[in-house]
Amino acid sequence: MLKLIIGNKAYSSWSLRGWLAVKQSGLPFEEVVVPLYDEEWDKRRQGDEFAPSSGKVPILWDGDVVVWDSLAIVDFLNDKTGNTKFWPEDEAARAMARSMATEMHSGFQALRAKCGMNIRNVYPARRADDDVLEELNRLMEIWAQARARFGGDGQFLFGDFGAADIMFAPVCTRIVTYQLPVARFAVPYVEAVLNHRFMQDWIAAAQEEEWVIEKYEQPEA
Repeated sequence: MLKLIIGNKAYSSWSLRGWLAVKQSGLPFEEVVVPLYDEEWDKRRQGDEFAPSSGKVPILWDGDVVVWDSLAIVDFLNDKTGNTKFWPEDEAARAMARSMATEMHSGFQALRAKCGMNIRNVYPARRADDDVLEELNRLMEIWAQARARFGGDGQFLFGDFGAADIMFAPVCTRIVTYQLPVARFAVPYVEAVLNHRFMQDWIAAAQEEEWVIEKYEQPEA
């Protein structure tokens, strides 16, 4: 059975992506949640299970095979499930989905730094910094292109829920948490992601967590 190690569900956006990927695979897995930055954190990071990733989460074990980094986990599980659950079948759609997922993985630094994921809170609306707004505009641009070209009658970027939606799922939570401005077309998409059964399970579990990390409780944007 797969074993997925993740951090706090309230705060850990990369853990969310890894967890959604395993859920999307349909494969059975053991879930281990470790509280980030608690008194045991440094000691825990030095353990054998964390060594391959230098203590970062998520980390996925499949027997003695280990995969870390959420996008690598997506691709590992895509291979393991016959290339049918994560990426669009159409070549052009698949190319765009991969490009968007990779852009999310490596970009949007201002949004990620100034609007940390905090599923348990909704902060009063205020104007975000210019760099955050610029990145939101870029998000609206690529989301609109995906929906217009490949969304069809589905609710998600490429019709069915897949890897691109997994990569952008934490952004959807940030849009709600910080009441960030989005284009009208994007509202139903954000709602569809947040209402997906996997996301509802994650959000419910995040609400039940008792751990609080103060540095993630103060809005910056």
